[in-house]
Amino acid sequence: MKTVNVYKQYFGGECTYNGRDRHGVQVLFIAESDSGMITYSLSVSFFPHDTDDDYAVSYDAEKSVTLYQGKGRRSKKREAELMKELHETADSLAKELGGEIYWDKPLREAETA
Repeated sequence: MKTVNVYKQYFGGECTYNGRDRHGVQVLFIAESDSGMITYSLSVSFFPHDTDDDYAVSYDAEKSVTLYQGKGRRSKKREAELMKELHETADSLAKELGGEIYWDKPLREAETA
């Protein structure tokens, strides 16, 4: 199985989970291919970010959803279509965790593949 982070970025955010305040959130758009099948998923994970250099993602305050699964391989066209709804879908996942993503406060530049 091959896993690729199509998009990864850290943002400011707010969430209290397991009694711990979280001030950062990692947003991951992932492609996994295996045996002629492709799966795209989106993951949101809140982490403490108590200091400017704290990027220790704990993964206990995490939600993910499968965006697409089917026969085929990575498709830049499909990825572009799925990216159009990234904010809306990520916001929905964040809300399920009781959190909020501050899209206007990126903590790092986006990483793309």
